[in-house]
Amino acid sequence: MVEQHNHSHTVSPDAALTANANAVNKRREKRLAISLVLNLAIVLLQAVFGFIAHSIGLIADAGHNLTDVGAIALSLFAVRLLRRAPTRDRSYGFHRAGVLAAQANAATMLLVTGFIGYEAIRRLFEPEAVNGGLVVIVASIGALINFGCALALREGHAGHEHGSSSRSEDINIRSATLHLLGDGAASLGVVIAGLVIMLSGGWYWLDPAISLLIGLLIALQAFKLLKEANSVLLESTPPGLDTDALMAAVTELKTVEAIHDLHVWSLSSEMRALSAHVVLSGHPTLEEAQLVGNSIKDILVKKFAVSHATLELECESCVEEGDVTCLVAE
Repeated sequence: MVEQHNHSHTVSPDAALTANANAVNKRREKRLAISLVLNLAIVLLQAVFGFIAHSIGLIADAGHNLTDVGAIALSLFAVRLLRRAPTRDRSYGFHRAGVLAAQANAATMLLVTGFIGYEAIRRLFEPEAVNGGLVVIVASIGALINFGCALALREGHAGHEHGSSSRSEDINIRSATLHLLGDGAASLGVVIAGLVIMLSGGWYWLDPAISLLIGLLIALQAFKLLKEANSVLLESTPPGLDTDALMAAVTELKTVEAIHDLHVWSLSSEMRALSAHVVLSGHPTLEEAQLVGNSIKDILVKKFAVSHATLELECESCVEEGDVTCLVAE
């Protein structure tokens, strides 16, 4: 039995991507830091003028932006951890840091949704006069800053993905981007409500009604993000990866008879790992077996974006008749 390891820790086989990994994270870190400062300014602006204008929509938006501050801070911390080298205690490095940050961000989004919903329902039954003009100005500033920051993060991430063969997205950066897009949409909703209130001279119920819609939008995003983060932490098969197709691609090699004890999981949203037993035909030499192993790893990287593979190459299957311990469940 020959055991082979693929020690490449990048999704793309392109060596240039490996060399630029730290540079990519540095760019992400810079964009996140700028977004953090701008969102702190938005929170203070919206909170102060929300009380002045008596707008629950503006105050709710300030609360949502406050969670953005925490979310971006978490994402920033996670990006810095990703730049650390593996240690003896953490041999895979800190790839899960981004997933943990995304999970925490999703949880805070759900908590904020509860606060927004409670205040909005209360205001629906007890509407308060709202200064529509002031709401429009402050919310517009918030929308522009949030959409601008989200675009900056998205463009930086898209630039990185364009230069690779990665089939997944960085869930940490995406969680921060979703926070910003959610806040931008929330601020835009508040702007619309403020305009209607200003032009109609009433319709104060529209302010909490918009807040409820904003809360629903945030909750849907949070549940989706939480589901994806939990899937990675539970080491589920990466979404979009067909294990049957993977096994078929490997067994197409003439020197491969079968593959079993197959496990595929995600270390992070950008790094897939695999372990498997591969049965080779005949009784190849060590050198011949290593060449087959290299061919298999090449297929895994190019066709399935698996960046870390551990293969046990066998001349005879370890699976005995009636033994299902090594088989992938159908």
